[in-house]
Amino acid sequence: MREAASLRRNLLRFLLTVGPGALWLFAFVLLPSVLVLIASLMSRGSFGQLAPPLGLHNYVRFFTEPLFWEIVGRSLWIGFWATVLTVLLGYPLAFYIAQHRHKQFLLLLVIIPFFTNFLIRVYAWIVLLQREGVVNAVITAFGLPPAELFPSSFAVYLATVYTYLPFFVLPLYAAVERIEWNQLEAAYDLGAGPLRGFWEAIFPQTLPGLLAGFLLTFIPAVGTFVIADLLGGGKVILIGNLIQQQFGAAQNWAFGAACSMILMGLVLLGLWLYARSQGERGLDELV
Repeated sequence: MREAASLRRNLLRFLLTVGPGALWLFAFVLLPSVLVLIASLMSRGSFGQLAPPLGLHNYVRFFTEPLFWEIVGRSLWIGFWATVLTVLLGYPLAFYIAQHRHKQFLLLLVIIPFFTNFLIRVYAWIVLLQREGVVNAVITAFGLPPAELFPSSFAVYLATVYTYLPFFVLPLYAAVERIEWNQLEAAYDLGAGPLRGFWEAIFPQTLPGLLAGFLLTFIPAVGTFVIADLLGGGKVILIGNLIQQQFGAAQNWAFGAACSMILMGLVLLGLWLYARSQGERGLDELV
């Protein structure tokens, strides 16, 4: 009887601690993923609804038509270079914030854009970059002709970097805060110059935060569709736009679900590579 009561207590403790998280993962991650996977194996009905037969025809279509490879390549290209620009801006910014005496205020400035709706921030860039916008007003004030800033790929890159910069700065800032600066002093004592001392004593300590910030920026930058749709003027089609069109105007939910699964596979591949390179510590940085 005592063993049975202990077993019930352990079971109840397990359900109370693990149960809510497991239920959340099942309801909002596992179940929707399974439904999308099933939808990706179905076909488009006469009126756009999901219909049999089941098969891999949507995946075969995606991987055999060059247009879709071009869209995936463009998404990876824009996502990669937008992330590189974010790294170039965010890396020194994280050090500046960590060394500043008003670091809490500067961190607040970094996250303040999140207080505003994402769509409003994107529309704000349209106001700034359009032909009669603020940027062109400054350019023409110097006697120069107005620039065609919107719609353009430049506007897509600019808004992507602006949107995802906090996703890179925050994990990197956490890594910079934990830097052991005495290693830099030791490097100087051993004859290293400023550049070599930074590269061999400081940079390795920021690498987990750098990789975590890179992934947190690159993944949403590849899958975004609002920025490309509004600031690209329909000229820049990314995989996110392709998925949105399949669930919207094209009314081909099955093919849209297949595109979503392929994008999810790319994201999981990136996370797997990151976990392989960084181990459990790297996953902690990412979370």
